[in-house]
Amino acid sequence: MENLDLKQMSAMVDIIAEEKGLPKETVLNVIEQAIAAAWRKDNGDRDMNVRAVLNTKTGAADVFVAREVIEDGLAYNPSTEIPLAEAKKGSKIGDVVEEKYKVTSFGRVAAGTAKQVVIQRLREAENDAVLIAFEDKIGTIVTGTISRVEPKLVRVDLGRASGIMPRSEQIDGEYYNVGSRIKVYIKNIERNDRGAQLILSRGSAEFIECLFRQEVPELENNTVEIKGIAREAGRRTKIAVFATVPGIDPVGTFVGGRGVRVGAVMNEVGEKEKIDIITWSDNASEYIREALSPAEIMKVEIDGKKAKVYVSEDQQSIAIGKQGQNVRLASKLTGYDIDIVLQAATKKKKKQNVEDSLLSALEETSEE
Repeated sequence: MENLDLKQMSAMVDIIAEEKGLPKETVLNVIEQAIAAAWRKDNGDRDMNVRAVLNTKTGAADVFVAREVIEDGLAYNPSTEIPLAEAKKGSKIGDVVEEKYKVTSFGRVAAGTAKQVVIQRLREAENDAVLIAFEDKIGTIVTGTISRVEPKLVRVDLGRASGIMPRSEQIDGEYYNVGSRIKVYIKNIERNDRGAQLILSRGSAEFIECLFRQEVPELENNTVEIKGIAREAGRRTKIAVFATVPGIDPVGTFVGGRGVRVGAVMNEVGEKEKIDIITWSDNASEYIREALSPAEIMKVEIDGKKAKVYVSEDQQSIAIGKQGQNVRLASKLTGYDIDIVLQAATKKKKKQNVEDSLLSALEETSEE
C-alpha cells in the first residue's frame, strides 16, 4: 500500500465489507479517514480539520480542509482559521469554510500512516459491530472458552466476540485454566477511548439469579419471586424468595426435590460457596430473623434502618458467623444495620430463685 492506489482501494470496499461483516458505508468511511490522515501527513499538520471523499466508481479522491473565518488583522492559526479577506466571497465572521484539494499521490510515510489508520479503524468498527450484536445478551449467561489468564483479569472467547472478567467479578478461590469451557454472565458493555469491551462476571449476585432462573421454571410464570440476593462469591450467598400463590413453599421450590435445583447452582459456583435460601417477609422483624438463619433469634428491636437483635450465648457466634459473614450478608440482604446483642439470662435466675424458696420452705416444714 506504499503507493496508496486509490482505484485498488475503491475496488476493495465491497470485498472488505463482506469479509468483515460490516456495512459498505462503514468501510468506505474508514478508507476516507485513512486518505484524510495521509493527506494531512504530507500537506499539513495534525490540527487541521480534514475530511476526504472517495469516488468508488472512478477511484478519484478529494480532501476538504475546514477553517473558521475570523476578523482581518488578528493573529490566527492558519491550520484552523482564515481571515475574512482571504475567505471565499459571501463568507461571514464565524462561518466555517472548506477548501477543496485534489488527491494525486502520497509519500511513503503518509501511505504507511493510511495503512495503520485502515487496520485500526476496521478493527474498531468490527469490534463495535460484534458488541452491538451482544447488546441484547446483556443480563444473560453464555458459555465461552478461557483464552488468557492475567493477574488482574481473565479473557474469555465467546465465539464472534471476546470479553474480560475482572478480578472483582471472579469467584474467590476459583482457578481458571486456558482452554476450559466456562459459564459467564454478560454484565455490561464498557466503552472508553480505546473502544468497547464486554464485561463478564461469575462473582456477581446476578450470576446466581440467572443460574436459578435456569433451574426454577416457576420463576418464569411468577409463581415464585427472588426478592433479594446478598453474595460473597466463593464463600456464601443468601437469597430471599417469595411465593405469589398461596400454598406454595418458596424455599422448597428453589431447593428442589432432594436438593437437585440448589445442587445444580452449587455445582456451578463450587461446593465451597454455601447458599442459604430464606423466605422473604414484608415484616422487617420476621425478615431479619430469617436472614440471620441458621441462628435462633430471641428478640428484634427496630429503630429506623437499625436493628438490635438479641440472641442467647450459644447462638451468638452462629448469628455473627465466621469473620462476621452471616450478619454482614443479612444486613446487605435486608437493608438494615444489624447489631447482635447477647440476651442476659434473667429468666433463668428468676426460675432459680423460685426453686430456692421452695426448697427453703420444705426444709422449714421438715424441721417442724
